[in-house]
Amino acid sequence: MLLPFLLCLLAITAIGLSSARKSQQTKKDYYLASASVKPWLVGLSAVATNNSGYMFIGVIGYTYSAGLSAIWLMFGWILGDYVASLYVHRKVKVASQISGQVSYAGMLSNWYQQDHINVQKLIAILSFCFLITYAAAQLVAGSKALHVLLGWPLWSGAVVGAILVCAYCFSGGIRASIWTDAVQSFVMVFAMTCLLAVALLNQGGFSQAYAQMANIPNYLDWFPQDLFISGAAGMVVFVLSWFVAGFSVIGQPHIMVRFMALDSEHHIKQARAWYYVWFVIFYSFATCVGLLSRLYIPDISTFDAELALPTMAMVLLPPALVGMVLAGIFAATLSTADSLLLSCSSAVTHDLSNKKTSNTIWLKLTTVFITGCALGIALMGNNNVFDMVILAWSGLASAFAPLLIVLCLGLRPQQNTCLIAIIVGFITALLWRINELHQAVYEGLPGILAGLLVFTLAGIKAKRGK
Repeated sequence: MLLPFLLCLLAITAIGLSSARKSQQTKKDYYLASASVKPWLVGLSAVATNNSGYMFIGVIGYTYSAGLSAIWLMFGWILGDYVASLYVHRKVKVASQISGQVSYAGMLSNWYQQDHINVQKLIAILSFCFLITYAAAQLVAGSKALHVLLGWPLWSGAVVGAILVCAYCFSGGIRASIWTDAVQSFVMVFAMTCLLAVALLNQGGFSQAYAQMANIPNYLDWFPQDLFISGAAGMVVFVLSWFVAGFSVIGQPHIMVRFMALDSEHHIKQARAWYYVWFVIFYSFATCVGLLSRLYIPDISTFDAELALPTMAMVLLPPALVGMVLAGIFAATLSTADSLLLSCSSAVTHDLSNKKTSNTIWLKLTTVFITGCALGIALMGNNNVFDMVILAWSGLASAFAPLLIVLCLGLRPQQNTCLIAIIVGFITALLWRINELHQAVYEGLPGILAGLLVFTLAGIKAKRGK
């Protein structure tokens, strides 16, 4: 079990380290790979970054508990993500080229070369706070997998993950991240495919597995049983919430920066094709594995649902394949963690620093320091990966998505309006979750709407002033 796992990690790390040969020792190269990345690499990297430990640990755990109704999460998330891509990705790439910025915050605040420095700093601060929490969640996810499959203490996986991320991010920056992401995407899909195939065969095929799941009360119900709002209205709100969660991808700096690194805006369609084909396959397989896991781990009352996949692998697979599944899980966590930590690094060295340093040693050391901070959070923080990721995801989306939407529509909001919209969107989402209203509606929906309302009211006021 351990040998294939270690060999896979060594191969991924070696690929990341080899990217140093391409390094141009500039800030733009460290954070954007000199905007020269091929579309297939962008697509695979983006999908690996998006489908992280959250998918292997969080989504499979959620599906294990919720049953077939979890399919609406997949449907809403992918559809929302796709709709967002049709209107945003190309414009983000063009804006990053025109502005010459290397960070998500820089791109948003300099969309029309207006140099909204306060907007850039606020975006950077919020990005740092949420992304470092998000990165900690990925390290936690990797720790859970190693704990179940290898019996290592929970802290050890986080430490190993942090060391590996530091190694190749120090060497090649985002190029190392993208190269390793591409390899990790193949490892992730291969591991999920193996587990799904063996799980189905062990049950005697699809029809037999379906019959077994049908014996579990309410497990194959198409609609969730515990909706906060009952009836058809509750179902509409449930699906709409996850649609907005998918749409929220435009507010995620670590994913959008992949499209900023693309070699040409004319290659957006190719990158999108790679991204969504891989996304649909991986999410579909993950949902199926989550459903099947309940047949192998029936005692839900005393079991941590987020350990469903590694536990199922131990039950079904020979040691060598267990090692590959473990490598897939760990690869997924690393593919997101490295992206998040690089985005945190750019927020500190490019958006918040007054010196605007281009010294790559300083950039690398900052990344290492931030990785250490994320590790500290992982070792002492909340261990629920699903909740940690959703909180970070919705907070980022509520703060940044409204601004990006109005910019893509061709509007030119004033700096103060941007600042108010970011703060209002963020606070709305935060208060929504604190008051546990997210049980009824995903907090990103009211957060994004609140930010858009600020821009709408500011536009109406400006027209009246004229």
